[in-house]
Amino acid sequence: MKVTKAQITGFFEPKRLAIAGVSRNEKKFGHLIFKDLIKNKYDVLPVNPEAEVIDGVKCFKTVSDLPSDVESLLIVTPKRQTDDVLRQAISKGIKNIWVQQNSQTDNTLKIAEENGKEIIFNKCIYMFAEPVVGFHKFHRTISKIFGGIPK
Repeated sequence: MKVTKAQITGFFEPKRLAIAGVSRNEKKFGHLIFKDLIKNKYDVLPVNPEAEVIDGVKCFKTVSDLPSDVESLLIVTPKRQTDDVLRQAISKGIKNIWVQQNSQTDNTLKIAEENGKEIIFNKCIYMFAEPVVGFHKFHRTISKIFGGIPK
């Protein structure tokens, strides 16, 4: 399974998306991307089974609890939770699923393939969430030069 530019574009098309694995710890990746996507005008729904609210935003306990109109889900959970969250997303019919680089397990792609689901995987969302800034902008430029950006 290869990630395409169309998949990435489709992921960002709806301005409402959910993130499974949003941490209450402001230094953790899940919290950082949550805040950055909100800053970039996305309506972000956090998923964390241990939180009621994160930064004033209502938190959902599971992906299954998300509203039915959520089309895009970013999974930034610890690996031990990723495959269960992926299964929930597939069962719920979420159209666009991004498993953040380093969150996938050895079984993640197999689960997606067995369910006929294309997912974005092994890519850092910061390389594609506009505007791309800082180190990620430099990294994306280098990746383009060496063919690491999906076409």
